[in-house]
Amino acid sequence: MPVLSRRRFGLLALSASLWPWATAQASPALMNDLLAQATSPRYPDELWVLVDDREASLSLYRGEARLEHYAPISLGRGGAKPQRVRGDRATPLGEFRVNRFNRHSKFHIFVGLDYPTPTHARLALASGLYSQQDYDDYFSYYRRHGSPPQDTVLGGYIGIHGVGVGDPEIHRRFHWTDGCVAVTDGQVERLSSIIDIGTRVVIR
Repeated sequence: MPVLSRRRFGLLALSASLWPWATAQASPALMNDLLAQATSPRYPDELWVLVDDREASLSLYRGEARLEHYAPISLGRGGAKPQRVRGDRATPLGEFRVNRFNRHSKFHIFVGLDYPTPTHARLALASGLYSQQDYDDYFSYYRRHGSPPQDTVLGGYIGIHGVGVGDPEIHRRFHWTDGCVAVTDGQVERLSSIIDIGTRVVIR
């Protein structure tokens, strides 16, 4: 798979597949429709990740074939929601792309996701969480920086990471993150050695 820089990925995301979701008419069914389409590979040998809130699991696929399966995993203490708000410690549902790696994180390795996506911005506008100015500012920032803003009412800094400085026993028993997806340190090492910038991640 060709390696994309973070900025090039962000610009491609806005100009291609994510842009129609941003401009589409928002409705309560928008996220359900997106997830129904997202949980199938885009092409036969696509490498992609599925995080399942109900099963507390993470699976890595090559097309329809499952390569890795991690369970139990931990999600946000606030549950998993289509409309996350900063500070609620919820994991956002949706379709994302990997846009950065931090191999010096306090959580061992941090695999960043492009949250909030244009879909989340559109839902925020429809629900009143975003004003029209907030919505316009979101896309202006995305165009300038090649990644979404992280300090709006929707929050940010969402990704997949290890336990790191956390407690492995708590990880085995509870959802403990502030909205991220946590796996063991060994699992995030394995995952980050296979995926790359642009890998699609579905959280449902």
